[in-house]
Amino acid sequence: MAVMSGGQALIKSLYREDVRVVFGVPGAGQYEAIDALYEEPGIRYIATRHEQATSYMADGYARVSGEIAAVLVVPGPGLLNALAGMATAYAVSSPMLVVTGTHRRHSPDEASDELTWLRPLTKWTARAPSPADIPSVVREAFGQLKTGRPRPVAIEISPQVFAAREDVQFIEPTSYIHPGGDPTMIKRAASALLEARKPVIWAGGGVIRAGAAEPLQALAELLQAPVVTTRQGKGSVSDRHPLCLGLAELRYAPLRRWLEERDVILAVGTSRDFSAYSQQVIQVDIDDAQIRRGERIYGIVGDARLVLESLYEAVLAAAPARPSMAAEVQAINAARFDPASQLQPQWDLMQAIRCVMPDDGILVQDMTQMGYYSRNYFPVYAPGTYLTGSSHGTLGCAYPLALGAKVAQPDKAVVALCGDGGFLYNSQELATAMKYGINAVVIVFNDNAYGNVLRAQIEQFGGHIIGTQLHNPDFVQLAEAYGARGVLARDAIQLESALSEALAIEAPTLVEVPVGMMEREY
Repeated sequence: MAVMSGGQALIKSLYREDVRVVFGVPGAGQYEAIDALYEEPGIRYIATRHEQATSYMADGYARVSGEIAAVLVVPGPGLLNALAGMATAYAVSSPMLVVTGTHRRHSPDEASDELTWLRPLTKWTARAPSPADIPSVVREAFGQLKTGRPRPVAIEISPQVFAAREDVQFIEPTSYIHPGGDPTMIKRAASALLEARKPVIWAGGGVIRAGAAEPLQALAELLQAPVVTTRQGKGSVSDRHPLCLGLAELRYAPLRRWLEERDVILAVGTSRDFSAYSQQVIQVDIDDAQIRRGERIYGIVGDARLVLESLYEAVLAAAPARPSMAAEVQAINAARFDPASQLQPQWDLMQAIRCVMPDDGILVQDMTQMGYYSRNYFPVYAPGTYLTGSSHGTLGCAYPLALGAKVAQPDKAVVALCGDGGFLYNSQELATAMKYGINAVVIVFNDNAYGNVLRAQIEQFGGHIIGTQLHNPDFVQLAEAYGARGVLARDAIQLESALSEALAIEAPTLVEVPVGMMEREY
């Protein structure tokens, strides 16, 4: 035991749980925790310019590293600002630890405003009522983070507890065993896959989170089962692989009809609702609540990597001889991605980015027209290299997500795709990038509008334009005002050159690409 403040107890507990990065905005009520960070050189503290960026950056960090970062924000407005990033992380099953305070003391059974706000966006919340309680609360938090479905968790520590000093006993971190799935259900699933004439694998983000890309590919090859992915699952199988059909874009009629002809769907790590599907569906998920059981659907609750490894062994034992599906997959992809039938300038701009990005480079997609386009038309070659803003559609998320990803993977290329509207949600984080040398690149496609909404107003509401045409700064000069590099690229050729140079120089860079109103297809 040692006598210390609550702030010291928190930071020492975080270090013992292998937290190496804390994102925050220092403020009253947490001074002791901030001072304890100063005394702990093993943890990097990154102070952002807005609390919204703290949770986005922690999310981006977790998605590409598999490690957990902490977020330290003051109660009230500070926490409220961080909720958008927490909502995104909750939706994509990304872990982070959020530590905040409260404006007044509460009894153990009384919920503060902060806990009330946090509970819908967290897997678990708790209050540490004294410095001595902090180690056990932190250990429980990491138990929640490292078991089951990963999502944000939160701890409330009041200013009085941060400042108080008392004897604190630390606790050894716990190792956790992931469930491998019910052997009976795995055997049943293997039988169904062996009997299937036209199996398909539907891969979600859970494949990437579990590090299950390798066994998924091995099983797909063994069964000759083509693979489609969700947005979060892009990269589960390389888009170069002869069995990869890319994003399961059901608005593309030929792919939708092809999927309707499959007789068995193996859905791994996806929250998609398959209850309306007529095929037999085998659903693998770490979260029992995600599995919608029914006459044609049955589930295996377990870690995706362990379940897929077991399925592979069970299928391999029967030594199936399957005809190659490569030619059929290639024919679908050749029609779907035929350059002659693509929208412009979207296709050429996306090809320019893909041409320059290394295979392991990380692309982060915002809620913008080029971001939406990337879901179908940006090929992904490695797991964890394509990040999106989730089903919540949190506009403005891409740049801080990219900064968090770059903190986690400083030696990899990281590029954010933003529109002019969304980028200004977090453009102030150019200051953070400069201060800490976070050399991510942001591409701002500038149409001086909230382009999707403007198009809807024109096409669906008789041209009643309101609130969607924007007054923007000169983005190149804006970047330069922060000390970052600013580059103007007027077309795909200039974009390819500008991005290539930016990735080679390794400095915070903004590339502005002026665009007009874009057509859409799907």
